[in-house]
Amino acid sequence: MEINEGVFMNIPKSHPRYESLLKREKIIEYFNKGIVATAGLIAHGRGETFDYLIGEKSMDFAIEAEKAAVAMIKLAKNPIISVNGNVTALASEDVVKLSRLLNAKIEISLFYRTKERVEKIAEEFRKYGIEILGQNPDARIPGIDHMRALCSKEGIFSADVVLIPLEDGDRAKALKDMGKKVIAIDLNPLSRTSQVADISIVDELTRAVKNMIEFSSQIDINKAIEILNNYDNKKILSNVLIYIKNRMEELSKI
Repeated sequence: MEINEGVFMNIPKSHPRYESLLKREKIIEYFNKGIVATAGLIAHGRGETFDYLIGEKSMDFAIEAEKAAVAMIKLAKNPIISVNGNVTALASEDVVKLSRLLNAKIEISLFYRTKERVEKIAEEFRKYGIEILGQNPDARIPGIDHMRALCSKEGIFSADVVLIPLEDGDRAKALKDMGKKVIAIDLNPLSRTSQVADISIVDELTRAVKNMIEFSSQIDINKAIEILNNYDNKKILSNVLIYIKNRMEELSKI
């Protein structure tokens, strides 16, 4: 693997942190490409911290939320998957697979928005034969004063369900205030995004998207209705915190 600082590093698959190191290098690579913002490096590290706390695997609370997310998108009239630089770096191919399986459009949304970043992200998705929305925004989300207010009338502005991986909390709340259902993928169960979302997936992005791809073929319309009728997001978030507490207590035993 070539690292853009000019150093070459072969990470053996036997390394206990193999997957995590690959993702870290991917974030660095896409930062150097101009796709990941500087703040995205910090955000990735913060997410890794919470992944340590849950054991770096998809737990039952994540699986339940991921199934509910697939169910909600399947029942939606105009579902949208929102993407930023980090999502593009880590999961663009799988996001495209998921969008096709669930008939959901993809729209770019950036806090640190520049014309150059938008075009570079759009070009990444073109590699998979898809044009994403949000390149030329023609609407605004009410109640937001920064660049993430910009959106597409065809996409986020008129969506009934929005999947927001690696999101900031103020836009999550603004989307809720517009009457939309919000699905979050966020390793931090205490973030504003997780707290305000209708479905909070506390899982690492690439695991979550792969799980949702798998579940998309297992959940039909009737099953989707049943799943959502029995879903309780407050209980999910409570289960996450209880799990972390119990795990930390177990690990702290001498």
